[in-house]
Amino acid sequence: MAAPQTKQRFTSSLLFKIIVAIILGIAGSFFLPEWFARIFITFNGLFGNFLGFFIPVLIFALITPAIAGIGRGAGKWLAVTTAIAYASTVFSGALAYVSSWAVYPWLLAGETTQTAKDVDEGALSPLFTIDMPAPIGVMTALLLAFTLGVAMTAVKSDTLYAGVRDLERVIMRVITKFIIPLLPIYIFGMFLGMGMNGNLTDTLATFGKVLLLAVVMTIVLLFIQFVLAGLIAGVNPWRSFVNMVPAYGTALGTSSSAATIPVTYACTRKNGVAPSVAGFTIPLCATTHLAGSMMKICLFAFAIMSMDNMALSPALAFGFILMLGVTMVAAPGVPGGAIMAAVGLLDSMLGFSPEQQALMIAAYIAIDSFGTACNVTGDGAIALLVNRFAKGGISRAELAEGSGFEIDSFIEEDVDPAADVPPATAESAATRTPGR
Repeated sequence: MAAPQTKQRFTSSLLFKIIVAIILGIAGSFFLPEWFARIFITFNGLFGNFLGFFIPVLIFALITPAIAGIGRGAGKWLAVTTAIAYASTVFSGALAYVSSWAVYPWLLAGETTQTAKDVDEGALSPLFTIDMPAPIGVMTALLLAFTLGVAMTAVKSDTLYAGVRDLERVIMRVITKFIIPLLPIYIFGMFLGMGMNGNLTDTLATFGKVLLLAVVMTIVLLFIQFVLAGLIAGVNPWRSFVNMVPAYGTALGTSSSAATIPVTYACTRKNGVAPSVAGFTIPLCATTHLAGSMMKICLFAFAIMSMDNMALSPALAFGFILMLGVTMVAAPGVPGGAIMAAVGLLDSMLGFSPEQQALMIAAYIAIDSFGTACNVTGDGAIALLVNRFAKGGISRAELAEGSGFEIDSFIEEDVDPAADVPPATAESAATRTPGR
């Protein structure tokens, strides 16, 4: 009975639905009529606009109560988590520079850049569009969440704290009952549109070897992150990584760290991370930990400079990496946001021409989802570190009222917080979050 039950649980899981959506989207691009595909392109346009509207609200609603519920240690753990995320992002850029210095002289020997086509040129147009401007910007939402959250740790305000906790529950209900169920449809439409757009093939042919290197290096980066996290936190790195696979698969389809937050949180809980730690680190790292995006942008930028014989000194490279790590935090939590935020630095610091910027954007968008998947999976490694430093919990009174996100309604078949975790944490997970 165990095998059929396991098979049934997998086929009803979100990861399975995403895999099926990707396969059907690619296959359907070969024979589906254009009018039929435009229906899904229209849905994707509306859904993508809604994500752009909703993500700043999501960031504010999740980070504010997480910070406010920590108590006097909020400033400390905010600084610790942000420092780890930034250090991981900068390390990724340094690894990309060393890799490009060692590999590009022979990998790209004799090659020059070509004018890249816009990956959106010639793409199917939606039947109609509806603009959905965000109520506030992503950076504004982050600053407001930090300010109110930290202030509520110093000023006892039960009424305001109860209000932001209610807002958190409302936003999580929108995610679990509206966004998550529609993700497979959104992913199907995205791969259907990509498959019917011939310009993507041209971009891959122009920059193919660098694209492949970027995918491989994101996997190498994850290996390093989880080995270090496993050694410091005293957990099995391979098992911890395997538990994060649903988050990797979800991000691979959505190309959005913010849209993957509920799945990332659930996978992190399966690794034995305390609910208060996961509830604090995951939404925070979704906008501050961009190691995968850093890896791709640096590899692509350094490849263009190598192919066009542009000077790249270590001082220039690391200055670019340090600035990029800060600039990308202001990127919207939607597909392609990081490269759009980086365009200004590519021009001002590296001297990229409009044609070189076009190649960067085209190459980045071509494999955008791999960088995002690396970002969110690495968030799980950071959560393990913070959980170790915080000795399994950083909240003050959330245990009594139920901490973190109520997301079992859509991920319960994938994640049982009390299962597949070390014995010391399995018992605490069961006792701290009854009914989770």
